[in-house]
Amino acid sequence: MMSTVPSFIVAIPARYGSTRLPAKPLREIGGVPMVVRVAQRALQAGAMQVVVAVDDARIAEALDGQGVQVCMTRADHASGSDRLAECAAQCGWPDDAIVVNLQGDEPFAPAAGIREVARALAEDDAPMATLATPISDAHELFDPNVVKLVHGGNGRALYFSRAPLPWARDAFAADRDALPIGMPFLRHIGIYAYRASFLGQYAQLPRTPLEQAESLEQLRVLEHGHAIAVRLTPEPFPPGIDTEADLERAERWLQSAG
Repeated sequence: MMSTVPSFIVAIPARYGSTRLPAKPLREIGGVPMVVRVAQRALQAGAMQVVVAVDDARIAEALDGQGVQVCMTRADHASGSDRLAECAAQCGWPDDAIVVNLQGDEPFAPAAGIREVARALAEDDAPMATLATPISDAHELFDPNVVKLVHGGNGRALYFSRAPLPWARDAFAADRDALPIGMPFLRHIGIYAYRASFLGQYAQLPRTPLEQAESLEQLRVLEHGHAIAVRLTPEPFPPGIDTEADLERAERWLQSAG
């Protein structure tokens, strides 16, 4: 039986500028701006407060009347977590508040997954938590756009990478078109939970070589010696939206689900 879900805040970083998908938060899926769909998912999950950290007034206007708070932040943040650190300072959240970072390009994030990452943090003394899901397809494992992770027996992350992890030496020497049975291949799901006090610490941590090489903000946490708790998601997360092709796929997914 699952333990009680703790009270949590959902904070959504929404940046207007995107090289691959300009004005991404305002792009419509089924006639609804993406950022509005993400905010609706956060409300459905039962968050006690939903805040969208924006860098452009046009995103704020799209959220008017949606029952969420808008926090205007700088446009030059290196990552979504850095943006949320500014948001946390503005909002004055208590140090022990659980803050879930729901990415602004996850319009179909399941409510159960949002609650699970909050529960994962509450049940661990790590300052940060995230989710993963098993990989069953070799193409997915070798795709650099799919972030992989490995964790220890204590359920904490050891590493995140765009490269295949773990490397099944003998099996892949013989065949890379199929995954060896019994290997724990995991895809990282880009949702995080932090204690509010850690958001401020994170923003003060210098960017690190691995973070910059892999372009993965969570590596900054590991390189500075902090722990990240990992849980399996209770429901699948449809892929996020990064490109025009992703947007078209999302439209098809919405039609098939509707």
